[in-house]
Amino acid sequence: MKNRVKFILVMIASVILTACTTSKSTVSKNVNLSKYEYVSIINNDTYRIPAELMEYQIQLFDAVEDSRLQLVGDMRIFELTPSQKEKLLIVKYGVNVGQEETIITVNFIDYLTGRPVVSCRGAYSSLGIAGTSRDIKGAIKRVAKQISKTFPK
Repeated sequence: MKNRVKFILVMIASVILTACTTSKSTVSKNVNLSKYEYVSIINNDTYRIPAELMEYQIQLFDAVEDSRLQLVGDMRIFELTPSQKEKLLIVKYGVNVGQEETIITVNFIDYLTGRPVVSCRGAYSSLGIAGTSRDIKGAIKRVAKQISKTFPK
């Protein structure tokens, strides 16, 4: 009986803590998102995921491609016309893996002004039960949903 009570209390605590894990998007109030058509993901030493996490980088690219934005390689930006560059967003991302939750943040920045216009956040937590790999996958799915909501097809 004691073990059942402990199990139920752990389950209730898990549900409460998981419910606190929020995914959201923040959009600048002074920006018209409909003008943007192109996106380029920064892939330099600052924003490179370690090799062992490459599968997650692929999923991040997929998440951005699932929006209405057309992906442009960072090495091909110079080929865009000036009017296309006005419609270009640069993506910078961050991954924060903690014991309580995993958070992936994808920031969209206006190419010409350098002004951040959107920040999408995906958070997931299995409270360490399912492992880091599952938490990262869950956070990517949630940030992908935020990106799709923000830039619908």
